[in-house]
Amino acid sequence: MSPTPLAPYPALRLRRLRQADWIRRLVRETVLTPADLIWSMVVHEGEGEVPVASMPGVSRLSVKDCARAAVEARRLGIPAIAIFPHIDGARKDAEGSLAADPGGVIPRAVKAMKDAAPEVGIMCDVALDPFTTHGHDGLIRSGRIANDATIERLVAQGLMQAEAGADILAPSDMMDGRIGALRGALESAGHPDVMIMSYAAKYASAFYGPYRDAIGSGKLGSGPEDNPADKKTYQMDPANTEEALREVGLDIAEGADMVMVKPGLPYLDIVRRVVEAYRVPTFAFQVSGEYAMIKAAGANGWLDEDRAILESLTAFKRAGATGVITYFAPQAARLLGA
Repeated sequence: MSPTPLAPYPALRLRRLRQADWIRRLVRETVLTPADLIWSMVVHEGEGEVPVASMPGVSRLSVKDCARAAVEARRLGIPAIAIFPHIDGARKDAEGSLAADPGGVIPRAVKAMKDAAPEVGIMCDVALDPFTTHGHDGLIRSGRIANDATIERLVAQGLMQAEAGADILAPSDMMDGRIGALRGALESAGHPDVMIMSYAAKYASAFYGPYRDAIGSGKLGSGPEDNPADKKTYQMDPANTEEALREVGLDIAEGADMVMVKPGLPYLDIVRRVVEAYRVPTFAFQVSGEYAMIKAAGANGWLDEDRAILESLTAFKRAGATGVITYFAPQAARLLGA
């Protein structure tokens, strides 16, 4: 489509459409609302709230607190919540055995949240890293992350979450073939309506550090000598874009209902390419490092925190994202007038 022909100045003065708030709102191309947000939160096994030092304003919540948060999400117009577990380190093992525990903190939180606010969607992370002593998303065999053995554990975890009442399963592990295995298992187990939002293009990023603090993830490369020092053999190389399109295409073909790009702002180009290539619901994750940077700069007076939050979230929508998973969800919803 050819661009609209432009009249020469002064017949055309583009500032005319910026001269007052009412006209700026009237011609605004991108609109952000609370309905575009998924609230990311961490649930722990104990009581009360436990502040996360590297994420000011974020706390690990108890199951009871998560139920109250679901009610608050409903009040604010936030349609869904994504929950991630913090597990006592003494209860972890190298196999992530607690990941599929039907009596664990995640199924208990899901039930409490659905009982408190059934209108709010609940999304569960499908990955082993919160449950393993080594902090990897998969099982380690002879110094390597074992793809197919990991998938078996992920399927068991996902089925448990579906049985608990989760609306969306979000596999974040980046194992090859896990979407197809999980979709087939859900169909066979009588859960055809449970949705899958695939972490389809998840990069081996430096922006995940505060999240690992929040969930108490094991230190990569520590412990046994065969513990890989990073996640670069399964998470994507930040330099690649064509690979992201292949990853997304495979996950859609295997049965993903929605896809995700992670991290967020440093990968807006990937969001745009995915949206243009596939035209499926595409989400972005404004990850812990992005959250922490905005909070730190705001606390130091280096930028206006409230404006930076809304500007960053609007950028995802402008790039074409269907919605954003963010720790800022309740704060942003209030700023938007909820």
